[in-house]
Amino acid sequence: MSPAATAVLPEADFFAYESLLSQGERDKLAELRAFLAVEIAPYAGDWWNKAEFPAHILPKLAALELSTPAQRGYSNLFAGLVIAEMTRVDTSIATFFMVHHDLFVESLYAFGTPDQRRRLLSDAANLRITGAFALTEPDHGSDVAGGMETRARRISSITGKPDDGGDAWVLNGAKRWIGNGTFCDYMLVWAKDEADGAVRGFIVDATLPGVTRSRIENKIALRTVQNADIAFQDVRVAEADRFAAISSFEDTNELLRGSRIMVAWQAVGQQLAAFDVARQYAVERHQFGRPLAKFQLIQQQLVTMLGNAVASMGMMAGLARLQDEGAADMAQVALAKSFISARMRETVALGRSILGGNGIVTDYRMAKIFADAEAIYTYEGSYEINSLIVGRSVTGMSAIV
Repeated sequence: MSPAATAVLPEADFFAYESLLSQGERDKLAELRAFLAVEIAPYAGDWWNKAEFPAHILPKLAALELSTPAQRGYSNLFAGLVIAEMTRVDTSIATFFMVHHDLFVESLYAFGTPDQRRRLLSDAANLRITGAFALTEPDHGSDVAGGMETRARRISSITGKPDDGGDAWVLNGAKRWIGNGTFCDYMLVWAKDEADGAVRGFIVDATLPGVTRSRIENKIALRTVQNADIAFQDVRVAEADRFAAISSFEDTNELLRGSRIMVAWQAVGQQLAAFDVARQYAVERHQFGRPLAKFQLIQQQLVTMLGNAVASMGMMAGLARLQDEGAADMAQVALAKSFISARMRETVALGRSILGGNGIVTDYRMAKIFADAEAIYTYEGSYEINSLIVGRSVTGMSAIV
């Protein structure tokens, strides 16, 4: 082993953004890192290879008490670094955490009635029940706001007939790419009201008659995450399980903005992971009688990777400050997600190159990091859609039909 491999090398947080956290937050982040090192890191590759979700870790994950950190009084910077650190160890676990907490649990906080929160919030926040967010559809991803085909019809639960004042709803339609969808206990389903075309949100028990779930197979990214195709055929949902605070798709913007921010933090974490693996490999691997890290081109690639990661962290730290001030708008979030995901793509590609042939097998982690980056590049608004959101903001003209 090279002497450099045993030396204390600088952290990937090269500009020490973590120093902006409170001492309590830094202690909590250290606790999370210790958990990830013991409970996730040794097994993540095997889970990914087998496309199996480790449900047995959920009680231990819940014990960290990190559900919706901002709701617990933590800063937005800390909340983002939690996702980045999870992603740094395993993108799939971070994605599960985000879908459940940042979409399902946050929806209960944002839109749930007192009764809905009483029934579900404590169990959801402590992972005694799991949730999914059923928005995208087989034929509608980026355009789901206007193209949503899943329908909701209000009825009387007694007669089963349409009734504007009825106490139940019937859902029909299909959703696709629903994270946690194969095993969740509840899902938040978004559908158009047949009566007026308004978008409604419903808490749907995943075991209700008429709900069919099937796992999406043959993925090359986020293999541990259980994405599902979900069909709804005459599924009856009580009026008490409708989000009364939702009357249009615009009502979900704040929630989706927060989720997009967390995916941008994932793109940071993915770069940190790639740098970690590539640097360790470069200082330990010998070619032509010396460590790879002594070659100028390898050093140049590592510096580019580090620069991308640090620049991305800086942008996200700035966005966290805007969140704290209540001033982060969708265009700023879209710029962060598009720019950082592009830097991430370059970073993981450089890391894969440094590992050579070993970069295409999951034994060395980099292949998994490289593949998972493709999912981050696309979900919560693709690179192209987020770029057009920013373009609309800076020109005053929309290129999106």
